[in-house]
Amino acid sequence: MDEPAVSRRTDPLGHAASGGALTRPGLELCIGSNIFRSTNGVVKIHAKEQVVIETNREHAPFLITLDLYDTHGTRIAHLRRNVLTLNERERFAVEAHLGRSLSSVDGPSVRLMDLQSGGIVLSAAMTSEHKVALLFGKFYSHRGVEVEITPHYCRIGSGRTLFGDIVESRGGPAILG
Repeated sequence: MDEPAVSRRTDPLGHAASGGALTRPGLELCIGSNIFRSTNGVVKIHAKEQVVIETNREHAPFLITLDLYDTHGTRIAHLRRNVLTLNERERFAVEAHLGRSLSSVDGPSVRLMDLQSGGIVLSAAMTSEHKVALLFGKFYSHRGVEVEITPHYCRIGSGRTLFGDIVESRGGPAILG
């Protein structure tokens, strides 16, 4: 990957950035059966940046930042660069495999589990230097609307399902709803 872009302002979730390296535009995100080409690593849901993916081979190969909400839109957890910084009632757990290989078996991956329900909140893997797959997910947007990701589709509430779409993001975010 080229030299990483450096940010010295607030990150997409409104927190002070540490000046660390961020993903340059050009990251391909596979969300369910949908492909978002040339993204900046941000996933917007209902006009809010809810997921941020960083791929910097120099410091850590694969980092995810994610805000989690309940059915009322109240924030209940915050995953910041693979570390839970807010975890109401110790409800969530993170498994991060940061192997340097990009093979499907040993490649970098992150899985966020809901210990209360036993379900997977988000499972993602870096499949090549410029490609990340959000393999499975079930969480709520800041509006309290369920977002569901399976290998076949991405559903936002009962009103929108993305199924096999290919979107050119032109260096911007992947917009789900």
